[in-house]
Formats: sequence, C-alpha cells, structure tokens
Amino acid sequence: MTGKSTDGTGRQDRPLRADAQRNEDRLLSAAAEAFAREGTGASVKDIARAAGVGVGTLYRRFPSKELLIEATYRHEVQVLCEAAPELTASLSPAEALRAWMERFIDFMAAKHGMADVLRVVLTDEGERLTTRAHLTEAVRHLLAAGASQNVTRSQVEAQDVLMALGGISVMADTEQQPGLAPALIDLLLHGILTH
Repeated sequence: MTGKSTDGTGRQDRPLRADAQRNEDRLLSAAAEAFAREGTGASVKDIARAAGVGVGTLYRRFPSKELLIEATYRHEVQVLCEAAPELTASLSPAEALRAWMERFIDFMAAKHGMADVLRVVLTDEGERLTTRAHLTEAVRHLLAAGASQNVTRSQVEAQDVLMALGGISVMADTEQQPGLAPALIDLLLHGILTH
C-alpha cells in the first residue's frame, strides 16, 4: 500500500523492512536520549552516530528535525504504553508500577527537552487527549494488576496517578536535584500501595 501516512511525517505508510525498522527504532531511541539531555539543540549527526547509522539514513526517514522530534515523541508514547503489560507480566505489581513510573519520568524529561518544537508541531488538541487516554489506560492496567492481588488501593484513579506523575516530572525538572524524582515516586506509591 502506498500513500501518505497519517502520522504527520508524510512518509509512506507501507511497513518497513525489518532492518529498516530496527534502524528507525534505534534512531528514535537515540533521539529521545539526546533531546532529554540537550533539548532541541541536540545534533542530528550525533543522534545518527549514537544509533549506529549514517546521517543520510536519518534524513531519508526524517527530512527535518521537527519531523524527527514529532516521531520521537510518538514513539516514546507508544513504548511507554506497551511497557505496562510487559512489566506486569515479568514483575510483581508494586515493582511493575514503580518501574513504569520511572519510565514515565524519563519520557517526560525527553518531552521537556523537545517542548518548544512540540508546541508548534503538536498543535492538535485531539492528539494530546489521545495521548493522555493511552497513558491513563496504561496506568489503569498497572493498578488493576495490583488490585487483583490486593497490592493497590481500589479507590485510586489512574488519571490522578498520571497527574501526580506529571507534577513529579515538573518538580524534578525545575529543582534539578538528583534523587528527587525517586523520592517523590516513593511518596506517591505510599498512597497507592496497600502495604
């Protein structure tokens, strides 16, 4: 199938070959790390090098930095949402919840690094609401796994947890104190877990 994709990149919507998909995944992961660390000033050449691909490969997939940032954001949301069932399958409910919360804080750090461009690129309110709905569903899955084993309080709402995590990420970014986010996550978990 050909034609424009619906993800806003203008790329063709046919599936990538396995090697091309691996390259794209590595590029997007390297970009997320670079944007979290350096903001939108991160070097495209450094991102390509960190991903183990040539800069030409990066530009073929993402002709502009704005498109790379937009794709990185969407990729990070997808990875974060997919992590919830993976974590509950391999960890205890409390450990899964903590691990996901830590990943959320990392995601928000990358998002803060891309904030200026994302404000321009992601102007669609519907997309923001969809992202929030997906993230809320991931938290709901984690809470349900805990509730099924009487580990999480049944009255805790997924959206409230997500808003609290958003607040933690803002504080961690503003205060720039090592260890602050994990300490605040511990405090949040104290209110969620039954013991």
